[in-house]
Amino acid sequence: MKTGIHPEYKNAKVVCACGETFEVRSTEDTINVEVCSKCHPFYTNKQSRKSHTGRVDQFNRKYGFTQEENKEN
Repeated sequence: MKTGIHPEYKNAKVVCACGETFEVRSTEDTINVEVCSKCHPFYTNKQSRKSHTGRVDQFNRKYGFTQEENKEN
């Protein structure tokens, strides 16, 4: 490797919008993020199911399926 052309690799402090802080290695001194593993809905198991509810019913209404037809098959 050539000397003098590589950036300095040091400990960096990551600050989340929720207030969580942790350290990683980076060329930056501080890194600001909006979500982390402590506040992300996927990792905290607090996902909103509003967008997913009713998908089957919506599909059935769109293509004209009824509950009686589904039970016969």
